[in-house]
Formats: sequence, structure tokens, C-alpha cells
Amino acid sequence: MFTAEKKNSQIYQDSNHLKPDTEIGVSKLVKEFYKKKLPINLHGTNSKRYIGYNVQAAKTLDLSQLNGVIEYLPEELYIKVLAGTPIKTIENILEKHNQQLAFEPLDFGYIKDGESNKGTAAGCIATNFAGSRRFKVGNVRDFVLGFKGVNGKGDIIKSGGTVVKNVTGYDLSKVVSGSFGTLVALTEVTLKVSPKKIFQNTIVIYLDDVKLISSLFDKILGSSNEISGATYIPDEPKNKKFDLNKNRVFKFNDLNNEGPFLAIRIEGDRISVQERLKDISRELELKNYKTSILDNHQSVPFWIKVNNLELFTNTKNNLLRAVIPPSNSENLMKFLGNKFKYFVDWSGSLFWIEVLDNEDDKIGQIREFISKNEGYMTIIMKSENFDFKEKVFSTDKTKLMISKKIKDSFDPKGLFNPGKMYREI
Repeated sequence: MFTAEKKNSQIYQDSNHLKPDTEIGVSKLVKEFYKKKLPINLHGTNSKRYIGYNVQAAKTLDLSQLNGVIEYLPEELYIKVLAGTPIKTIENILEKHNQQLAFEPLDFGYIKDGESNKGTAAGCIATNFAGSRRFKVGNVRDFVLGFKGVNGKGDIIKSGGTVVKNVTGYDLSKVVSGSFGTLVALTEVTLKVSPKKIFQNTIVIYLDDVKLISSLFDKILGSSNEISGATYIPDEPKNKKFDLNKNRVFKFNDLNNEGPFLAIRIEGDRISVQERLKDISRELELKNYKTSILDNHQSVPFWIKVNNLELFTNTKNNLLRAVIPPSNSENLMKFLGNKFKYFVDWSGSLFWIEVLDNEDDKIGQIREFISKNEGYMTIIMKSENFDFKEKVFSTDKTKLMISKKIKDSFDPKGLFNPGKMYREI
């Protein structure tokens, strides 16, 4: 018996919380669970544990010990890591070579615990939540070059290359991304990395007319000036049940107006950024608005705060994530009005919305409106009194049927995170 197998076997005998540190160990454990049909709570560092339904499982498979860089070739623009490797570790390594994960991994640590916790590489892929650059460069799944993992039978599978076992007919990386650990126990992932832009500025436009904001978002999406971030931060509702922290979170020298604002990021070398600032100013007719510029030293932390979701730090309320066609963003902004605390990202396509505790009926109203506007919604954070009448993940009968078929292909006995996304699966 291999050393790794022996150690994991001992853990299996002594505990219901298992922490294998090798792929072979994960495979061996899952094969045992498959024989006994034991459901598994599958996670890494558990940084996003509150998203989705609680998993009722006989065993917990903690993959946080699968931690470390397997291969990093900066000149080839990829990094291969064990699945439990913290995103922060990866970012620190890439920083030394002036590279980055261009999709900007979100930091959910602030909304739950008030401090940074970006979780692991596998957790980032499993949730598929990207940051502000998403509308320009693509989602997390677009940066997954490959993975290895263990399916619900305990077989080791691999996407691309020489396949030990595979699931015919699926683009595995695309299917596994956003599956919340319900399909595969990821053990190894390969991510595409990108050169880091050396300089950035942010244009801040002070306005509150949602029609104009929507129009500017539309122009930004069609711009040839490589705008890499576009977010709208409205006024907060006049309701002290929300933490009214906007002015504390976004406190910058050149953010010199307390009203609502639209922020636009431009990245590149210094000369290119300066030239594009002039071009964008003409393109968006910014002479008609009150504006200011955040220099590089202010722009960088500004977008970090956006991607940290710091407006919702330590919230005790419900937090919703909604994605709609940008053409319908004006409708949703009008619907939300000043009744909810929210902000808009992805140049009008992504909404983060806070709904007070004990107001679950409003969650249903928001979901219905978003559905009518061709969007979908996920309840990221549930308040203490959430009554679970509302589904956490938006779905319909067709999508649910497809999800069941995919689940059966990867995990025929339904062992991995049962009920995590949909109660029916």
C-alpha cells in the first residue's frame, strides 16, 4: 500500500471528517462511499459554505490538504495546482512574475466574516463567480485549461490529454465550473494566466439618472477603448436597518462627491491609458457630466473593494446575485429604486442586491421581475430568518432535467453534495 493510501485509510476508520492529501487517497475513499452509498459533504476551506442549501451527508470530504503548485510556466501563461491551493497563494506567485488571474476572483470573506478569504482554486471553479473584468475577458470557466478529479464512483477522470476515464459528450471544464461540488471531487486544476497591466485609471461620473446610466453602459460595451471595468454605485436607501457604509468603503481623495456614481476602469501602459482617457471622454461626451479621475494608487484599491463586496461587509441580511441582459438594466434599476441596497457591475449585467431579514416576500418579487427581464438570480447569503420558500438557484424544468442527466453521468448514486443546488438532485 502506498504511504498516502495508508494514511487516508486510517483517517477513514477514525473520523467522519476526512482530509486526504493525495488524489489516490480521494479515489480510495470515494470508492468506499460508493459501495456503501454514503452521501458526502464535499468542500475545500469552506469559504463559501453558506451559498446553497445545507448538505445532509454521512461523511465530510475536506480537500483543503490537496495544496500546492504542481507546475508554473510564466512564458506559457498557465499554472497547474492542486485543487485545495488557496487563490491568495496563486495570486502571490503570479504577482512575482507580473501576471494575474484576469477574471478577478471574488472575495466572499468580507460578507460573512468581515475579512479576506478567497478560498481555493477548486472552490473558485466550483462556484464560477468572476469579478468586474468578466464582461471584457470572460468567466472563470473560460480560464480553466484542464482538471483532474474523482467522480462519484471513485474513478479518476481528466479533462483533455490522456484520459484515465472520461464522460463522453461533455466539455468537462465547462460543465464542472459552477457545479458547486455536485459532480466531481476536483484534485488538480490548470488555469490560464495573463500579463498584469502595469497602470490603470478610473473615471468617476457623478449621476443618478438610470436612463443615462444605462445608455453609458451600452456605449461602454460597444467601445473600442478596452474598458475593463464599469460599475454603478447608487445612493443607499434611507433605512438604518442596512449598514450605510458606502462613504466609508469608497473613501478616496479624488472621489469627491457623496452622491451616486458610475466608475469606468482603463488599464495598460501609462501613455496608452492617458490617450484612451481623452478618447473615452469624447466618446461618452463626458463634458456633459461632473467627473473626476482616480489615479493608479486610488484605482487599484477601488476595484479590489468592488470585488470584495465590501458594501455588504458582515451583513445579516439576504444578499442576491442577479444577471440580466445589459439592455434590461434600466428596468431593474427603476424597479429597485431606493428600497434596496445594491450596486451594478459588468457594465449593466450583474446586480448585487441586499434584502432585509424577514422580507423574503420581496426576494420573490425581485426574482419574478428578473425572470421577466430574461435574467436569473442566486441567493448568495441567507438571513437568519430565511424561510426557504424561495429557491436559492433560479432554474426551470428543462434546466433541471439537463442537470439531473449530467449529475447521473458523473455521480450515478448522487453522493456528492446532495441537494446543494437543487433539492431534487
